[in-house]
Amino acid sequence: MASTKEMEEAAPAGRGNGGSRRRSAALRFYALLAVTFLVVAAASYFILTKAFPRNQASAANGGAVLRPSGIPSVISTPVANVMGLTPLPAKQAPGFSLVDQNGRNFSLSSFRGKAVVLEFMDPHCTDICPIVSQEFVDAFHDLGANASKVVFLALNVNQYHNSVASVQKFSVAHGLDAITSWHFLTGPFPSLKPIWANYGIQVSAPNPNADIIHTSLLYFIDPNGNERFVAAPVVDHTKAGKAYLPADTVAAWGHGIANLANYLA
Repeated sequence: MASTKEMEEAAPAGRGNGGSRRRSAALRFYALLAVTFLVVAAASYFILTKAFPRNQASAANGGAVLRPSGIPSVISTPVANVMGLTPLPAKQAPGFSLVDQNGRNFSLSSFRGKAVVLEFMDPHCTDICPIVSQEFVDAFHDLGANASKVVFLALNVNQYHNSVASVQKFSVAHGLDAITSWHFLTGPFPSLKPIWANYGIQVSAPNPNADIIHTSLLYFIDPNGNERFVAAPVVDHTKAGKAYLPADTVAAWGHGIANLANYLA
């Protein structure tokens, strides 16, 4: 078989520009790819600055944090920013019907007349979920006499550990069973999956032994069943990889959750 070099030398003169044309096409392709990347990056920046105007305002004021719009006065500006709190158009929260850690059936409409704090948790999580659990416990205690007006809910995001026993064990381990209005809801995977989608929750669970990676969002639903606010729980990690948040940040989250839930109730 002839070598590549021999075939190139034997090629007719009129076809010698094929390589140049291919190189030119390749250059045009990469140029187009670069332009596309810049356009996408610019669009992403535009979307982010519109969705989170406080970031843009902060930069314009020498780093000073301005108050996000639409946040009630019961939430201080620093706490609103720590929580990444964002108002939502008042529309009916997507419904669901599942079973809680005590084996009782509940639907979202079961809690009509009370403010609902809704999070998505993995009962085998050792990262952000235990920290959010502590914030829920703190919020419940901060509510005091108003605790009866607020319901704390979690929806399971672990399709492999979706039994009542799994969510019950997590609830006890993290002191959530001390919250009188606590419900960790679970069910079969076909029931859970559309609920995740309805609330914008992405879940990655490649196998039963892998870590569950999921979106962490905290929804505030008013007594009429309308979504009103969403927050974005956060977590930090030690050099050893252990999840943590400073105690004052956890306390700030607890106060913020309680104040906003009480405002809605």
